[in-house]
Amino acid sequence: MSRITVLGGTGYAGSAIVAEAAARGHEVTAFSRSVPADRVPGVAYVRGDVTDEAALSSVISGADVVVGALAPRGSLAGSFRDVYAMITRLADAERIPLYVVGGFSSLRPASGAPRYVADLSHAPAAYHDELVTVAALVTDDLPATPETLDWVFVSPAGRFGAHVPGERLGTYRVGDDVAVQPGDGGAISGPDYALGFVDLIEKGEHRRAHLNLGY
Repeated sequence: MSRITVLGGTGYAGSAIVAEAAARGHEVTAFSRSVPADRVPGVAYVRGDVTDEAALSSVISGADVVVGALAPRGSLAGSFRDVYAMITRLADAERIPLYVVGGFSSLRPASGAPRYVADLSHAPAAYHDELVTVAALVTDDLPATPETLDWVFVSPAGRFGAHVPGERLGTYRVGDDVAVQPGDGGAISGPDYALGFVDLIEKGEHRRAHLNLGY
């Protein structure tokens, strides 16, 4: 079993990944600004600020895998990419693979086609800055990291989030940077995204790759 640290481990995707990994017997640490009232048994919940390098280093050091499940909102609205730059530096120094919860808009509708982020008419204007910021991780920031850093950026299908939680079906499909069919990206529930996400961690078959999960 692995020691998995989930940054943003109490958010929608992060909490689902924490629960899935813990259920499989992994040693899980959930790092976030708050600790949930309902905790997953066996999970170590650590309260902290991801902009604090010392706090971040304390939960990354000694881990086998780091999961980034952060969103560029609230206190991270203006520092999201800087925080991930720090995370990648710390993970690379420890030679720990980094798995990032991505966004649908960073995907392509077809091989070689522009990414959805190039035309955000599919999303409300209030979310445009957030979508562009998340996509920049996989288009610019992660590919620019040292080759010694193993990273995997995992986009969910288009209909994903706390507003459409769905149920666990126990199934999913994996694609690369082209959204799995149907062409609109389909959907995936939080539990099934976590199922696929932890499977990717356990199999460890991908390196410096952009993948996506959907039904």
